[in-house]
Amino acid sequence: MQKAFIIHGYGATPQDHWFPWLAQQLQDAGLAVSVPAMPDAEQPDFARWQEALATDIGTADAQTLFIAHSLGTISLLHYLSATRPARVGGMVLVAGFGARLPELPTIGGFAIDAYIDQARLDDTVLRALTPHTHHLISSNDYVVAPANSEALAARLGGTVHRVADAGHFLAADGITTLPTVWQAVQDCLHDRAG
Repeated sequence: MQKAFIIHGYGATPQDHWFPWLAQQLQDAGLAVSVPAMPDAEQPDFARWQEALATDIGTADAQTLFIAHSLGTISLLHYLSATRPARVGGMVLVAGFGARLPELPTIGGFAIDAYIDQARLDDTVLRALTPHTHHLISSNDYVVAPANSEALAARLGGTVHRVADAGHFLAADGITTLPTVWQAVQDCLHDRAG
């Protein structure tokens, strides 16, 4: 695994939550790490986020590992569906979702439904990308209801990690390290090394 990308979600920056901690773990393991700052994270524009992913990621391959959180997950999954790489090294989706969130049509005045409606996920492409897809789902996620993440996991397959009482995996929820995400990453890396 040569490169890892950590894709943040709505309202976040590369310095938030558990992203710096994970980036350090990945660097210590010998990976090149990129945590792109998605533009205008408080008012995300779908096309601009896709452009940012294209600029930073380019063409993914079997040496590429992805970790994405919340709005970053559906953004990444659309990008991979559109660019259709033959293979990636692994995907770790934290508080992921692949369709509208019935409980959350807007957030902070941002019309999340309108953003989600632009995403086109090709389940066939996504399921074939890697044998290493991991889903982290918090039992008390108050932003992305666990059922939405479970539905995505059912669509894409992979390993589900249910984490007790982690909220939305934010620093505000006390989550500045996330050992479960590192365990999922190590699963991808160990298989690669073997």
